[in-house]
Amino acid sequence: MKSKHTLLMVSIHSDLSLDQFAHVLLKHNPVGLSDYTKEIVEKSHNFLKSFIENKVIYGINTGFGPMAQYRIQDADRIQLQYNLIRSHASGTGDLLPADVVKAAMLTRLCNLSKGKSGVHISVLSLLEAFINKDITPVIFAHGGVGASGDLVQLAHLALTLIGEGEVIYQGLRRPTAAVFQELGLKPIDVVVREGISLINGTSVMTGAGIVNYYHAHKLLRCSVAFSSLMNELAKAHDDHYSATLNEVKKHNGQQEIAQMMRAHLADSNLIRKREEDLYSGTNLEDIFKDKVQEYYSLRCVPQILGPILETIEQVGKVLENEVNSVSDNPIISVEDENVYHGGNFHGDYISLEMDKLKLAITRLTMLSERQLNYLMNTKINEILPPFVNMGKLGFNFGMQGAQFTATSTTAENQTLSNSMYVHSIPNNNDNQDIVSMGTNAAMITHKVIVNAYEVLAIQYISLAQAIDILNCQDALSSRSKQLYTDLRKLVPAFSDDKPLYTAIQDVKDFLMRLS
Repeated sequence: MKSKHTLLMVSIHSDLSLDQFAHVLLKHNPVGLSDYTKEIVEKSHNFLKSFIENKVIYGINTGFGPMAQYRIQDADRIQLQYNLIRSHASGTGDLLPADVVKAAMLTRLCNLSKGKSGVHISVLSLLEAFINKDITPVIFAHGGVGASGDLVQLAHLALTLIGEGEVIYQGLRRPTAAVFQELGLKPIDVVVREGISLINGTSVMTGAGIVNYYHAHKLLRCSVAFSSLMNELAKAHDDHYSATLNEVKKHNGQQEIAQMMRAHLADSNLIRKREEDLYSGTNLEDIFKDKVQEYYSLRCVPQILGPILETIEQVGKVLENEVNSVSDNPIISVEDENVYHGGNFHGDYISLEMDKLKLAITRLTMLSERQLNYLMNTKINEILPPFVNMGKLGFNFGMQGAQFTATSTTAENQTLSNSMYVHSIPNNNDNQDIVSMGTNAAMITHKVIVNAYEVLAIQYISLAQAIDILNCQDALSSRSKQLYTDLRKLVPAFSDDKPLYTAIQDVKDFLMRLS
């Protein structure tokens, strides 16, 4: 693995693609501010300082939210920004994962780099340092309603940028001030509106959404691979994922999933051709021993995973647009020499997409659970012992206990998939009379995704057990055989009963680390 200082720097210059975002988030490439970015940020800051004289501008010389009717005297303007940050750092619950926090910081850096917020350049420079030095602000999952953006979560980020609060550095949760002293860092300069510019916006929900997006793609690839392997074990016919059948359904996602299955199964010796089997003219019995058509969880994979693929792709488009947007309020326009008030901080785009994504991933989880049930139920598959049990039936239990976990986790995903987007609750003295709940939507989607990995991990172990029972390793496609080999490095075949929780966790971690 390359050390970080040898990795290519991702320049914050203009729009950032999701691929570039992934280089920073997943491959740990450093970020750097281009000269152009520094120039437009400084121009915006200098313009705002001169523009505010004798004008009433929200959040600079007024209070916030429903208290915007109160004038703030010039002598109190700077303290107002500190008051805003400190008062809103009121989150509770679990800490946001480090990758979500890093994604949120990178999103905020991209938003502020557009030069539409009037912030001091030190804000961007310190965000850059946090990202490159792997400093993770302590941010809590509960608090944001997604209307003025992620106010509470972003306040915890801003709190660390003014040298207060806590961060996680080198695996330890420590006071921010101590880490600053150790690394020679200085708090941001608060000059005009640095407080409100940091906590206004959709950066946490967007950052969490991007982490979800990357994992959703990974889960989809796993589901296609496991579904293909399921078809091999069942010795399914190949026509249900053929180009001819799927091209008459005018959905690109379905056609792409079918193509992925064809690529996975190209060199399998277990898949059957209907022309050589049921069309051969030799099937003269009145009751056919083999199924004429496979169960839906095997036969309808392109139709089930196709819309999931298209949903993930649409989510990615919305997220990329949001990363490269300005979600602040008000907006500073040097070009127009004006300041515009509005609601770009509202998180409806992200909230709706996260609701759609968690529905899609729950559906993927349901497919995995049904395929797992096929493996477990000898009356359905007719080729495997109950619960892919490699031990003594009645005395040993195989994967019976793990199936309970997969079923209950799938049920939790089904419940979690209820919409957050339509759960607006007015608050803030009814100033925020309709809110997006985008942060909640993104973090619940994250939970759905983690749950999905757990279900797929159980399916993966069960698939390997089934392969060993059928002794069909050498007949598998090369891709399926690699799946089997990778799994067996983590979990050896077993016939005696043993606690499975560590094996499931190891496989889950392995799947989550896949590139």
